[in-house]
Parts: sequence; C-alpha cells; structure tokens
Amino acid sequence: MKNHPFVVRLASLHFEDCFNPYSDRCEVHDRWDAPRRRAAALSSILRRAIEEPVDAIWIGRDLGYRGGRRTGLALTDEVHVCEYARRWDVTLKTERPTIGNAVAERTAAVIWGMLEQIDARIFLWNVFPLHPHEPGSPFTNRQHKASERRVGEELLLELISLLQPARIVAVGNDAAAVASRIIDSIPVISVRHPSYGGQTQFQRQISELYMGAMVKARSLF
Repeated sequence: MKNHPFVVRLASLHFEDCFNPYSDRCEVHDRWDAPRRRAAALSSILRRAIEEPVDAIWIGRDLGYRGGRRTGLALTDEVHVCEYARRWDVTLKTERPTIGNAVAERTAAVIWGMLEQIDARIFLWNVFPLHPHEPGSPFTNRQHKASERRVGEELLLELISLLQPARIVAVGNDAAAVASRIIDSIPVISVRHPSYGGQTQFQRQISELYMGAMVKARSLF
C-alpha cells in the first residue's frame, strides 16, 4: 500500500540540522530501509485513525533523538512502538527500523505509562514533526526555529482536518503556546511536560482529564 499523502509530504521536508525519519537514514543506527519502514508505520496508523472519531491529538514539541528520530512516531520510543501499533490494530514488520537493542526515552516512558491506562482513541504528534539537532551533532536535541515551526503549524492544522479530534492536549508550554494561537475550532487543554520535575503533575492532570476512561486501577502518586 502506498503511503498516505500526508506522510509523503512529511518525507519531502528538508531543513538544515534536521533529521527526517521518513526520508533520511542514520548511518550509525538504521537498517538500510529504515525511512521506508517508519513512513509505512505512520501511514498505517494514520489511516486507521482517520476511520473513526479521535478523542484527542496529544502534541509535544519536536521529535527526540532517542524517540521519534528512531521510530518516526511522536512521543514514542522503541520500547512502546508495538503498543502504539496494537492500539490502532496495526501490524508492523517484525524487525525495527534500527539495529541493536531497543532504546528507551524517559519522556516516552511517562507518556505511555498513562496511555496504557486510557481507553480512548488518542493520536500522538509534535508541533515540529522532524528531529532538530545541534549543528554537527545528530544525536542531540534542539528547539525548532521559527521557520521550522511555521511548516509544523501548517501540518498540524492539516492533521486536525484529517482526524477531526474532539480536543487537543498540548504537552508542555511550547506546544501549548502554538496550539492556543493557531487552533480555535476545538478545545486546547494544556498539561505539564513530564520532564524536569513535571512527571507527577503531568500524571495528575491526565488522570483528571481521562478519569472516566481509565481502564486500570493503579496508584500513581
């Protein structure tokens, strides 16, 4: 099956000091067909998400080098890729796009610690959907530039049009600032980013937001 046109557009993006997981191949960690695998995975999940109403799009800031750079999936590290696929009833290839051991990311672990308890159709995204890094240092993270953000904003609005979510959950101040400024058709709910001491507040806010959809009883605090 061909990739969804939205993912084809993503794969065509090129910025200086940015890794595009849908068209770029990391010579250190990627298999030879890694970009194709990541694009196909995102396309499959997106197609399933389009089929039925989506409760929310959770939005972060950028792809990270330990997470989305390797998986092509926002707020998702290699430890949780299969869980994301099962959530949308998608079957992925057995081999990961990368070689070596699966790499975990702390933010993704906290995000998925909550998602695994929630029975709702939630799609994950970022304001800037590529991995921006410091010049000459591909395995670092940097905040996206204004020119990059403008493209990300266009894609976010396009994604909202495709998925028609009931609401947006903006994870962190950067995501909240963008979402609140460009989205006026649906509610935008801001929650604390789980990094830098924000884990407990993030868990509490998500628990309160999804209290009726929590499917597992577990003490978080």
